[in-house]
Amino acid sequence: MKNLNRFHLNGLRAVEAVSRLGTLQRAAEELGVSPGAVSQHVIRAERQLGRDIFIRTPRGLVATPAAEPLLSRLGEAFGRVEQALEAATKADRNVLTISVAPVFASKWLVARLSRFRQAHPDIRVRIDATTELVDLDAVDVDVAIRVGRGEWKDVRLERLLEQTVFPVCSPRLARSITSPADLANVPVVLDLNSTISWDTWLAPHGMSATDLRPGDGFTDAALCLDAAIAGQGVMLGWQTLAQDAIAAGLLVAPLPGRATTGNAYWLVTPRHRTPNVAVAAFRRWLRQEIAVAREAFG
Repeated sequence: MKNLNRFHLNGLRAVEAVSRLGTLQRAAEELGVSPGAVSQHVIRAERQLGRDIFIRTPRGLVATPAAEPLLSRLGEAFGRVEQALEAATKADRNVLTISVAPVFASKWLVARLSRFRQAHPDIRVRIDATTELVDLDAVDVDVAIRVGRGEWKDVRLERLLEQTVFPVCSPRLARSITSPADLANVPVVLDLNSTISWDTWLAPHGMSATDLRPGDGFTDAALCLDAAIAGQGVMLGWQTLAQDAIAAGLLVAPLPGRATTGNAYWLVTPRHRTPNVAVAAFRRWLRQEIAVAREAFG
């Protein structure tokens, strides 16, 4: 391919596009540059070839007879490149990258992904477990699941589920809790990184977080849940965190009533990227799973 090194690739692309589309303007629109830039690329390619490729006419550029074999082969060559790129990127379309908080992934999403795989065996899922709010347009992430008030900029947002909180503990510890006042007499497991205060649930019951006994603290909600399951105290949990543990009998919600946090779960996709088939399939599946969970958990 020594001859190829002598020619500017952008010039060859411009020549092929002009030949196929007929005008500088149409070629410029396809290549994403100005007509003047296309013209300069064509002129440069002609200089490198040492001959005219096009005849300038009032109706546009017309290929010279001598250039027609070159243009035909350039068309075939770029067509093959297009096919090669199509084949190379086709597999990537079947990989769905999901950005999600580690606790949501480990305590809710992962346990259900086998059903997504059964429904869509051609789609492979890659979980990017992070608490960082990544810029979806700048990274290789197809969709994110975030918890908040939906105030993120320059993304597509779809509300999935309102977040509610409520006390959870082991069945053994629950025997000593029959009213909100009893929470003052049992250990409390604290999520040190949570922005949700115990006051959110306690205030409607005439109590505050200062009424609770000091308890062990963890910087990860999943560890808090494990501590609550082990009987170390009562935790302020939420539906996607505690649902499966409650269904398995590992935890109970000893007191009725849930408090809204003002937050919700959101499906977030890049605004400047058209959702592909995998994203659409995941969206449908996720909404179905949330509907089932809501019906089972209330």
